[in-house]
Amino acid sequence: MSNFKINKILLLGSGELGKEFTIAAKRLGQKVIAVDSYENAPAQQVTELREVINMLDGNELDRIVEKHKPDIIVPEIEAIRTEKLYDYEAVGIKVVPSAKAVNYTMNRKAIRNLAAEELKLKTAKYKYASSLDELKSAVKEIGIPCVVKPLMSSSGKGQSSIKSESEIDKAWEYANKGSRGDYPEVIVEEFINFKFEITLLTLTQNSGNTLFCPAIGHRQERGDYQESWQPIEMSEKQLNEAKIIADKVTKSLTGSGIWGVEFFMTEEDVYFSELSPRPHDTGMVTLAGTQNSNEFELHLRAILGLPVNEIQLLKSGVSSVILANEDGIENPKYSGIEEGLKIKNSDIKIFGKPVTRKNRRMGVALTYDDINSDINVLIKRAKEISSKIEIEKN
Repeated sequence: MSNFKINKILLLGSGELGKEFTIAAKRLGQKVIAVDSYENAPAQQVTELREVINMLDGNELDRIVEKHKPDIIVPEIEAIRTEKLYDYEAVGIKVVPSAKAVNYTMNRKAIRNLAAEELKLKTAKYKYASSLDELKSAVKEIGIPCVVKPLMSSSGKGQSSIKSESEIDKAWEYANKGSRGDYPEVIVEEFINFKFEITLLTLTQNSGNTLFCPAIGHRQERGDYQESWQPIEMSEKQLNEAKIIADKVTKSLTGSGIWGVEFFMTEEDVYFSELSPRPHDTGMVTLAGTQNSNEFELHLRAILGLPVNEIQLLKSGVSSVILANEDGIENPKYSGIEEGLKIKNSDIKIFGKPVTRKNRRMGVALTYDDINSDINVLIKRAKEISSKIEIEKN
């Protein structure tokens, strides 16, 4: 007898990833309450149930949990009073992937300590700093160049590279400005001279094998991805090593769902970088139909306990972000969509964010072709599609 039922899902964070997850959930008849810190966030546009609260306020979280009595809580951002999730889990609410996973991965210190110290995985050398003086000492010990990141942030906010001592003060200020939550601490990382970096989308299931999506390559600027592509050409040895690492980390954190596990690849070595316990921004390339199920559908099926037997690569694909050029445009309009869609095998997703910030991701351009296509050709095509889109005042 099937255990499938209509669940009430409390989605904590309602950006573009939450929007695509909500669309997948609604297609299987689930009820989604989309929560964010501002009105009319992308996921709130595709569900009739919504809340606008400060998710760092534990009392506000308690209030909406009591109000809606969800079956499942799905965190989609970092800025949440995550320790509250243990309380909800204790009274029988399913937290995705688990309260432990969310608490560890929403804080770079916790996940790095787990990976490097407990699981003994290969990572960049690192130090923590909670003041400018500590940062200066950490940089001296790690060496220049190095990378500075807030312990809590997303989409590269607050992340910068230090190439000379004169940049330390600016890096400290930028990290604190970009931090989400109330963690005034940063991590300083050795700069890894990597050949390329990947996201390995890893699907854990309550009953069933852990599965891996074909590895995704990506390019970053300002700590945020600009293009991602699937598949990426790499050695079987390095791919297998990445899978072993991803399996170890996700098993340690427990729970079911999709995880975005990031790695640096050098000529020989595989370095664990970061982990997201949810659909990953680079995984938006799966919206191009590269797989038999996109990352949001996979996440939902694992959450609901529905079986996923295999993940198949069907096509090659590329995503290219559509960024705002200026701050403060409210309810912007988008021109050039028709021109973009004239290009071969093109698709465009507009997220519906109600206001722009400079370099804020407002949409994504997608393209695809057969499995053996030249990825460099597809990257060029995806960038051409995204370049056609202009974000303007109404």
